[in-house]
Amino acid sequence: MENEAQRRTRGGTAGFTLVELMVVVSIIAILATVVGVYVLGAMDEGDQAKAKAEIRTLMTAVEMYRMQFKSYPDSLDALINNPKGRRFLDSTRIPNDPWGNPYIYTLHGPREYTIVSYGADGRPGGTGYDADISSANLAGED
Repeated sequence: MENEAQRRTRGGTAGFTLVELMVVVSIIAILATVVGVYVLGAMDEGDQAKAKAEIRTLMTAVEMYRMQFKSYPDSLDALINNPKGRRFLDSTRIPNDPWGNPYIYTLHGPREYTIVSYGADGRPGGTGYDADISSANLAGED
């Protein structure tokens, strides 16, 4: 039979103290913060890459339209709805950019156009992840 002193001694050494638990929780919180920052950054970079790829696809479709009709379309919608009923995209609608905003197509004359995504903030200008992504900037990039 155990006496009271032996029970107290064994009970006092088992488990963790509050300070030890707080240290472990703090370390886990710091690690989660660091990992979260990297994951969110990677997601933002992925959205930018997706926008660039979609703009390149739209540029290809616009050029195919030009070859068929001998002029650039007045809008991106013409890539799907045009007089000859041809679809220049594998979709029934023009995609939105990764942030849910429409791509902006501007025809600057008979031989020049731009396709723009206004980035994460959805407004012209910006820096970093809010920066505009334009077909004019992608033309020389590969």
